[in-house]
Amino acid sequence: MQAIAISKTGDYDVIEKTEIPVPHNGPSNVLVKVQYGGVNFIDTYYRKGLYPIHHFPQALGTEGAGTIVGLPTDEALLQDGEYKKRNFHIGQKVAVYSLGAFAEYISIPWSRATPLPESVPVRTAAAGLTQGATALTFITEAYNVQKGDVILVHTVAGGLGLLFTQLIKWRGGTVIGTTSTPEKAEIAKAHGADHVILYTKEDTVQRVLEITNGEGVHAIFDGVGKDTFEGDFKMIRRKGTIVSVGNASGAVPPFPPLKLVEKNVRLLRPTLANYVYTPEESRKYGSELYSLIEQGILRINIFKEYPFTAEGVQQAQKDLVGGKTTGKLIVKISDE
Repeated sequence: MQAIAISKTGDYDVIEKTEIPVPHNGPSNVLVKVQYGGVNFIDTYYRKGLYPIHHFPQALGTEGAGTIVGLPTDEALLQDGEYKKRNFHIGQKVAVYSLGAFAEYISIPWSRATPLPESVPVRTAAAGLTQGATALTFITEAYNVQKGDVILVHTVAGGLGLLFTQLIKWRGGTVIGTTSTPEKAEIAKAHGADHVILYTKEDTVQRVLEITNGEGVHAIFDGVGKDTFEGDFKMIRRKGTIVSVGNASGAVPPFPPLKLVEKNVRLLRPTLANYVYTPEESRKYGSELYSLIEQGILRINIFKEYPFTAEGVQQAQKDLVGGKTTGKLIVKISDE
């Protein structure tokens, strides 16, 4: 089968289109014909070697959506109550969360496949899975957003930022966002952001303190990392929570835990995988996510679709890290 893969870690040029064997479907796995894959920052972490890869060549992509073409065969599993709740069958539309999604077929543990409502297109499902589930689990478990909370979202007009904004507003919170251009600010406001700060022209710390009457925000969701980390401690209120979501500007440098003492600040660096670790968790959040999409509460914005080529995926990663996008990037892998 065809796949977009790497044979070593490195710069964009290590991304290649190659032929690899169709995966053997293990007794506890589902085999999925992939139609669309979603592009995420984690793809660049694997490509650069920031996250470990255990064998090469390794197909890239950590999320996708398509149709089931092979089912588990393990008899004990087929009688498992949690497995039965998903009602898997051949031809069923599912979203998948696993490394190796940029390939014509992927075999994954059954708990990493989420059934889709009939009204949710496969294209939308692929675009919404990782970022949607990340935003949903983070506003529930990293910091449980409540009505009346004031939340700061860094890079509010990006794919993840727009989802954070919609979900925080759904919960009854106030969203303060940062972005780089007036055009992006308008997009964020159209998705519910209450205040948008142009960090290229305004002093973010000063503006946040002005908006909050000097108190600061209840929580910060920060996908930027190194460049915004110090400022976060000036904008968080006493007993607030800083959630380090990503490393767009580089990893946060080491710091002394005493830094948290001044305001009794909580600091987390969570990952989606540990919030959807069990079959029950993945089903709960997957079902809730696609229900929110189906109801129109959560709108998935696809910024651009790229071809299933090495050049296409290289460009997608460049566009993602270049800060030029305002929604989700996807790769079309096959037709139905």
